[in-house]
Amino acid sequence: MIHYDGRKFRRADGDIEAIAVYHQDGDAVWGEVSGGEVRCGAIAGTRQPDGTLHLGYAVALASGQLVCGHTVNTPDVVDDGRLRLREEWERHAPRAATGVSYLEEVP
Repeated sequence: MIHYDGRKFRRADGDIEAIAVYHQDGDAVWGEVSGGEVRCGAIAGTRQPDGTLHLGYAVALASGQLVCGHTVNTPDVVDDGRLRLREEWERHAPRAATGVSYLEEVP
């Protein structure tokens, strides 16, 4: 079973420098996001038995813009043992949008 407590993740494409630090207690998962253009942010949600995460997020950017939405993150273990998360996201504000991105665990 995947345990997320203490793990750090960043966007796999490298275009956003923010790092998210995850915490976990039972099936509850939450974290803090900061770095690059992200002044501060928070994620919170639940982990399913297969390791899939259902998370909500709110982020304040250096520009003052607020971004919020939710994601479903499906884990995969890469060759070196780190996690890679396939993130299906839906942004609610400032403009509604959907997409898929990938997060990689920071060693």
